[in-house]
Amino acid sequence: MGLFKRLLNPRSNLSSKNDGASKYVPKEKLPLDEKFTYYFKQNGGKFLYCITPQEILEAFDNILLENDWYEQDVFCIDPDLTARFDGFNLNFDKKSSSKFFLSKCESLVANDGAILFSSNQIKEKKMHELPANLVIFATTSQFVENISEGMRIIKNKSKERIPTNITTIKDFEVESDKEKDFMTYGSSTKNLYLLLLEDL
Repeated sequence: MGLFKRLLNPRSNLSSKNDGASKYVPKEKLPLDEKFTYYFKQNGGKFLYCITPQEILEAFDNILLENDWYEQDVFCIDPDLTARFDGFNLNFDKKSSSKFFLSKCESLVANDGAILFSSNQIKEKKMHELPANLVIFATTSQFVENISEGMRIIKNKSKERIPTNITTIKDFEVESDKEKDFMTYGSSTKNLYLLLLEDL
């Protein structure tokens, strides 16, 4: 996908694709991964791109080390994740007061760098009821252009029973670091790490 090279190139941004082009030339459509990465980082998210499952474990270990989260309570309701990250001396439970929330997501929304969740990941909890720190595990096959596409995927996967509590989060900076504007007023700000595994 070329995502890793673009992440390492600090001059890579959305505007560089069309610098000097005539206004009559159609704008080049950016790949979903590049668009998502740009907006996600603009929103204040922390992004860790990994090629192998072993790199995911190493990145997760670095997150724990950076934040001193060893031997802490972790809010996690996904048995696959508790098995994947077993061995880090963490106490997996379902308490909102835990040090951080470990979860998967439904989709990674490219057009605004948001992460789409449903009751499959957060049950009936609202974002403000989750811990302030989030570690999200996702794969590159989960990129979608917009929320509508993400909703369509949810419906197709869950034909018998569509999950409830579908929501997005895209404000990943601590409130004191980012002035709230009208559009984000009342939203829940989170400190978010994204562990992204290449699976395409």
